[in-house]
Amino acid sequence: MEKEKVNSGNIVDFNVLRRLMRFLKPYKGRFFFLIFLTVALGILAPVRPLLIQVTLDKHVAFGDYNGMVMMIVILIGLLILQATVQYLHTYLSGWLGQYVIRDIRVQLYEHLVKLRLKFFDNTPIGRLVTRTISDIETLADVFSQGLAAMMGDLLQLLFILIIMFYSDWRLALISLSTLPILLVSTYIFKEKIKVAFNDVRNAVSNLNSFVQEHITGMSIVQIFGSEPREYDKFKEINREHKRANLKSVLYYSVYFPVAEIISAAGIGLLVWYGAKGVLHEAITGITMGKLIAFIMYIQMFFRPIRMIADRFNTLQLGIVSSSRILKLLDNDEHIPNDGKYTPDHIDGAVEFDKVWFAYNESEYVLKDISFKVKPGETLALVGATGAGKSSIINLLNRFYDINRGTIRVDGTDISDFELSSLREKIGVVLQDVFLFSDTIFKNISLGNDNITKEQVMHAAESVGARKFIERLPGGLEYNVMERGSTLSVGQRQLISFVRAMVYDPRILVLDEATSSVDTETEELIQQAIDKMMTNRTAIVIAHRLSTIQKADKIIVLDKGEIMEVGTHEELLSKNGYYTQLHKMQYKEII
Repeated sequence: MEKEKVNSGNIVDFNVLRRLMRFLKPYKGRFFFLIFLTVALGILAPVRPLLIQVTLDKHVAFGDYNGMVMMIVILIGLLILQATVQYLHTYLSGWLGQYVIRDIRVQLYEHLVKLRLKFFDNTPIGRLVTRTISDIETLADVFSQGLAAMMGDLLQLLFILIIMFYSDWRLALISLSTLPILLVSTYIFKEKIKVAFNDVRNAVSNLNSFVQEHITGMSIVQIFGSEPREYDKFKEINREHKRANLKSVLYYSVYFPVAEIISAAGIGLLVWYGAKGVLHEAITGITMGKLIAFIMYIQMFFRPIRMIADRFNTLQLGIVSSSRILKLLDNDEHIPNDGKYTPDHIDGAVEFDKVWFAYNESEYVLKDISFKVKPGETLALVGATGAGKSSIINLLNRFYDINRGTIRVDGTDISDFELSSLREKIGVVLQDVFLFSDTIFKNISLGNDNITKEQVMHAAESVGARKFIERLPGGLEYNVMERGSTLSVGQRQLISFVRAMVYDPRILVLDEATSSVDTETEELIQQAIDKMMTNRTAIVIAHRLSTIQKADKIIVLDKGEIMEVGTHEELLSKNGYYTQLHKMQYKEII
């Protein structure tokens, strides 16, 4: 498994931030109110020490009881106002974060389901899960703990500095004498924790990819007895995850005590200098109230600076996650859906005209493929593994776009069809059946509200699946669990038949749909297939030649090229590729 490495980049990528701000557009009223609350918090916080200074110097020092009571009432009112504003600020920033990431997650998933299959062929699923879940959760912190909180901290610092220097520039300088040391230590911490957090994100992504891959492929792991080896690989990846997290824990455990000591040293210098000033108040103008106010100022000043490094790294993580999310949203590997043709009915004529196709530009898997299938005809595709049979099905459904040539349905280029209109007229039954962890009805209807249970049971009747469905607890409401694990292979295949037939497609594609079932079920399905093919165009990928002897036309493929075309009897008489395939399957009889 390829491990993902992502660089942190700049602390603030304004291009990314600008794009993120677009997601705030539907909530701009609340966003501006949040900015107002942020400014209000920055102003309200330094007012409290100022009121305490006035209380001590103007009222307590002169025994003014009534004045002191009045100031206490004002202070209580200020605290209530500050608490209310803080509540609104915290709630609103969190609210905005959750609504924005909801919108981004919906947009990202909508984008993902439109990407062409080639993208998923080349991208680990675990990495996409990380983008859709973990990275977007990290992005929420940009709004709830990053931007708004940093703006509030910076405004608070600014107002405190203004008040401190306005009140007494000497006490301000003494109070801030340890600030350079704190700034240096904060910068070092920020750089270290930035790298550590980036390592954590990489480790989480690699861990997600590994776990998803190996749980999905657990049967292969167990079949080949690879449990110990895969366990050792997991331990190593998990160890890297632990190391990355412990590194960040170490930096936090060192930085915050150091920052606390520096802050305490600043307060100590302030008290030492201020106490001397209080003793000579007439000369210095330093009062007890002013000294206590400055102690409060310095505590309020150093706290945001200690937190600002953490805020920066929260913002940094959000920017990294945002960059990866936006990169995924910018991915244009999707099938263009510019077609406007949405016919209510098609006859089912299929034509491939000089089609060339390559998954990778330099390696063509289909070379100059041309054939026609009339409405109601059955075409069989045979050939060795890798001959290009499945690629023809993928191209007909526009899971991939061709490099050269034209594919037509009823004489119309398939690129002129609206994509969903084209696909709903083509029923596909694959050899590898995928079922979601949901009810049988949901797996057949795939959430389409226009499909009723009566339609499903009618389709089930036509393929011989009704009896087995009715025997299950709950019938159509029976939960098949993940990948249909509670059903047999044959039952899963029958459900895939019902899923194809419930849309009443005019073109039916069967990828050796009976190869995974037992003989008794195969006979049942073969009878259903004969009914399904009646008055429908059918394209069948066949591995067992016995299943396609009645086909109107058989195409023999080899290395992406058409080698032979004809009926079963015509091809046998040629004594060519088809005859060799036939002999290989029936050599014991021959």
